[in-house]
Amino acid sequence: MADENYDFGGADAGASATYPMQCSALRKGGFVMIKNRPCKIVEMSTSKTGKHGHAKVHLVALDIFTGKKLEDICPSTHNMEVPNVKRKDYQLIGMDDDFLSLMDDTGETRDDLKCPSEEDGVGKEVRDAIDNETDILVTVLSACGEECVIATKVNTAVDK
Repeated sequence: MADENYDFGGADAGASATYPMQCSALRKGGFVMIKNRPCKIVEMSTSKTGKHGHAKVHLVALDIFTGKKLEDICPSTHNMEVPNVKRKDYQLIGMDDDFLSLMDDTGETRDDLKCPSEEDGVGKEVRDAIDNETDILVTVLSACGEECVIATKVNTAVDK
């Protein structure tokens, strides 16, 4: 009975992409899932209860990857999903076919992130830095299995 061939090698830490939070506990500047998209709350207002109803919370949020505006109304006592959002800074090494070559602080490299488009301000900053051979750090935001470069800054911790 103990010699069944189970494969336990492919397990992860079990961290969920989202976690529940009561609607009334959400705050402006925080994150929330609206229409299955990770969003940053830019505006929220609470309406009073009706005769037999619940107080409702009106949320206005921007998709953290596309910048699209999304709205939702939810009773303040109900739970909403909040995405686990991680930020990480990488040093820019180079770019090959619009894919960025990045290195984190442990020396691990990755080449799987696409450079933001030329119209996007961040994409232009990255391309200018490569053209001028400026040493920059890019900030990568990851949530719900998606990743995106959201900001750049000049690397001041360079050993010259």
